[in-house]
Amino acid sequence: MIRETLALTKRELLRLARNPQAIATSLLLPILYLILFGQALNFGSLYGANTAQFIPVVRGAPDYFSYFAAGMAGFVAVTATLFIGANVIFDKLFGILKRISSTPASAASIFGARLLAGIIQPIGLAFLVLGLAVGLGRVGLSGLDVTASLGIVGAVQVFLAVVILSVMFASLFLAIGFAIEQPQTYFAVVNAINLPVLLTSAALYPWGILPGWFKTVASYNPVTLAVEVIRLDLFSAAPHYYPYSAWVYLGGLLAWAAGMNVIATLLARRALGPRH
Repeated sequence: MIRETLALTKRELLRLARNPQAIATSLLLPILYLILFGQALNFGSLYGANTAQFIPVVRGAPDYFSYFAAGMAGFVAVTATLFIGANVIFDKLFGILKRISSTPASAASIFGARLLAGIIQPIGLAFLVLGLAVGLGRVGLSGLDVTASLGIVGAVQVFLAVVILSVMFASLFLAIGFAIEQPQTYFAVVNAINLPVLLTSAALYPWGILPGWFKTVASYNPVTLAVEVIRLDLFSAAPHYYPYSAWVYLGGLLAWAAGMNVIATLLARRALGPRH
């Protein structure tokens, strides 16, 4: 099974590498978000010289752009997983998946290979966002200001947050892709999941200006949990504004991942099981 999974994963990676247009398009979205939205939404200017009053609004981040950039890492890690399931549907329409299914490879190998190859892009984009955000500060624009001493533990926590979030949504959307036949239906379903999750998270909105009910909803959102880990590790003042440590938020994220994995497994088994 491992051998089959690795062989199919290699095939998916080669197909991705031979499509530079898709890679360039996927890179364009986070760049536009950072340059357009990140630079334009300057909430800190509303407080004028009272910057001390603004720090609690962005939960210890040195400025809004830094807060926004950390949130965008989680935002992009989710949105990039949408196309993993869409690729499966197009493979079904063109008969590619049927040919792969006729090989000795098991259903688990087919699903696992798609997942392994698919999560590389969202994970890479998330860290690209962080790197690009730091780079913007070097050219005279608003940039990500990392005020904490990011050690090995902090780097591992940030990496785990991005990976768990990406794997969680990639597995769910991949399973939906196997279960649905038409691309129009697929995008309708995943957007019904994706948009509410993203828009009820604290990835983009300054926490201090949110109404109480929104904070309650956002606190349990998996995107918020991942982003809070990133902010806790990047900003030295952040621990004063969060009730729990990064490990607690990672634990909550793992609980979400376990639940979504159960749903994804059920969908995938039903879609990839033998036809009667």
